[in-house]
Amino acid sequence: MTFSTQWDHYWQKPAFYWPLLIAFAAATPLAFAPYYHFWLMPLLFGGLIRLIELRPNRAVRSAYLFGLVAYTCQFYWIHTALHDVSGLPNLFALPLTLLLPACLACFPAAAFWLWSKLQLPRWLSIGLALPILWTLFEFARERVLTGFGWGALGYSQIADNSPLAGFAPLGGIHLVTLCTAFIGAWLVLAVNPEQAKSRLRLSTFAMMLFLLAGGYLLRQIPFTKPDSSSATVALIQGNIPQTLKWNEEQIRPTIQHYYDQVAQTHADLVVLPETAIPMMRQDLPDGVIAQFAKQAQINNSALAIGIAQYTDNHQGYLNAVINLADYHSETPQQIPYYAKNHLVPFGEYIPLPQVTGWLYELMHMPLAGFSRGGTAQAPLIMKNQQVAFNICYEDGFGDELIASAKQSSVLANTSNMAWYGRSNAMFQHAQQSQARALELGRYMVRATNTGFTAIITPQGKIALSASPDTATVLTGQIEGYHGETPYMKTGSSWPLMFILSLIMATLFILNRRYVASKIKIR
Repeated sequence: MTFSTQWDHYWQKPAFYWPLLIAFAAATPLAFAPYYHFWLMPLLFGGLIRLIELRPNRAVRSAYLFGLVAYTCQFYWIHTALHDVSGLPNLFALPLTLLLPACLACFPAAAFWLWSKLQLPRWLSIGLALPILWTLFEFARERVLTGFGWGALGYSQIADNSPLAGFAPLGGIHLVTLCTAFIGAWLVLAVNPEQAKSRLRLSTFAMMLFLLAGGYLLRQIPFTKPDSSSATVALIQGNIPQTLKWNEEQIRPTIQHYYDQVAQTHADLVVLPETAIPMMRQDLPDGVIAQFAKQAQINNSALAIGIAQYTDNHQGYLNAVINLADYHSETPQQIPYYAKNHLVPFGEYIPLPQVTGWLYELMHMPLAGFSRGGTAQAPLIMKNQQVAFNICYEDGFGDELIASAKQSSVLANTSNMAWYGRSNAMFQHAQQSQARALELGRYMVRATNTGFTAIITPQGKIALSASPDTATVLTGQIEGYHGETPYMKTGSSWPLMFILSLIMATLFILNRRYVASKIKIR
């Protein structure tokens, strides 16, 4: 009995199996920001595969438990938003915190359920089918019920030293997820003693080396190029606590606070965070917007402010970023803006209000009924840059940013992460911005209320960042970029998903023939 076989003998026992499964799942947050232990994720994914392989009759429930524990540990900050900030009693906050992970865990469970139907040779079922199925269901998770793609395997690789990040501009985050899943699955094939004397073991190591080397080389290719323009940018971090943000007595001090921060910078581009001014733009006292615009003009700055505003028909309201670069007091209502399109369920709109509306009466949840701004909105012209804005949650959906990015030279995210306190949420969110910078080949600047305010290069690296939970102005230099990455040229992740679906359909056809041939032999 080899060393590896001995471990398998113990791993199969329930007393070891279930604690190991839970431990692997609980360790997944370490692979993401702020820890960036990217190398850990393929090992954890490989560990999950090996455990399920040892007890295949427990595949679905094991995958579900893994997902439930992993997503609960990654997204524990939901409780912070519901209980600590919104004031929802733990009687409701705790089960609602578990609700999202419980739903998300259905996707890995479904992937392993389909995988369990295959009886193909091991190198095909584990080495090819399982990574593809996992990627397809990660893609589905990003879209079902408006989608929630946080925690996808690929995001763990958006780190400075991860070679797999090189696949992001080639095929987006889902291609990175696929490559990460391949590495995890191939590790199982390579280490497994069943293949110790097989050529497949050497081939598997060769494929892993090829994939890692390919990712590394891709990271060296500049798919987009500087357009010879540059600008200084000031990102305003107000650090206004969410518990005070919408307090009527705090509105004037908040406005003054941001005005003072704007007044102290002479950067070319100045960006305030999401809903920096906690009032409807049309309800502001006369002269407030004009004062901000005038101060920016004195400082020779182009100013963008996050603020909610009514729709044109006053029947709804928008989560918007207004551009005061060319503000004219003679036409105060003619202000260019970007309005958020991909809204946060339960946060910015109420699904099934007849069923869930009563919860909002228990929470301090202002502005929970936003209207959508529309897709493919044009960038805002600020000085010599065309800035494609996205607001908070939107930078988790790369496909939806492509159309605007094609018209832009710079990407900008405005967020208010005060909902999640001093948790990992702000860092996980910033890691998604890093992914978008890589995918779209442009600088991404992030202006947030409490953090993580940062300037991110087209290579996905954090060039500058502000200390979280402080009131500060982060100032740095950016360059405008033009051109399209291969991912942008495809227009979305759908072509990749189509190819993967065809491969899976082929594998299931082969599976039927393989099973039939085995029956004939018997």
